[in-house]
Amino acid sequence: MARVALVTGGTRGIGAAISRALKASGYKVAASYAGNDAAAEKFKAETGIAVYKWDVSSFDACVEGVKKVEAEVGPVDVLVNNAGITKDGAFHKMSPEQWNAVIGTNLGSLFNMSRQVIEGMRGRKFGRIINISSINGQKGQFGQVNYSAAKAGEIGFTKALALENAKAGVTVNAICPGYINTEMVQAVPKDVLEKAILPLIPIGRLGEPEEIARAVVFLAADEAGAITGSTLSVNGGQYMV
Repeated sequence: MARVALVTGGTRGIGAAISRALKASGYKVAASYAGNDAAAEKFKAETGIAVYKWDVSSFDACVEGVKKVEAEVGPVDVLVNNAGITKDGAFHKMSPEQWNAVIGTNLGSLFNMSRQVIEGMRGRKFGRIINISSINGQKGQFGQVNYSAAKAGEIGFTKALALENAKAGVTVNAICPGYINTEMVQAVPKDVLEKAILPLIPIGRLGEPEEIARAVVFLAADEAGAITGSTLSVNGGQYMV
């Protein structure tokens, strides 16, 4: 019987690539999204993947959302915590709203989502939780104190939850992408991309969403049971840990 995978922020960008790759690998996939109904419906029509709308920064919304997914698709075996936002700005000018929104969506969602599935995974003696962190959670980034703090927190969350659940057959790992060829990066002015970003990447190019997706499929596999508490960097050599 096919395992069930749930991908947050799973209808666009890196999340969409992850959802597609998991489906191609034989998983029954559900993708959650926050607000872009048109993109979600287009994604659903193209892929046949079930989509669900809720705010991952809300614990109650996650309770109801996961309950619906499990009723319609099945108990979640693989959770990919991919949903994330940015609200950049220098810290000395940052508002509480900028801070709280990013921490709530990028870090709080890991608790909100993982808490819904962890007991079921433990009971079935199998689970995969894969958290999409960031190179900026490893090295920091000017103008992203909120984002870097959240993404660094994801790594700490990953390690602690991995320790707690290793004997229950549940692995927890993080992936830290660098600059990936998504809509957000494509919106960067071409001269900035070519002069200020690409020279920092030893392989000389952006990563592709499908490269992150392949890493997720690898960590989600039954055969990856000995890998837990790990952080996998996919950044073209830009930052080596």
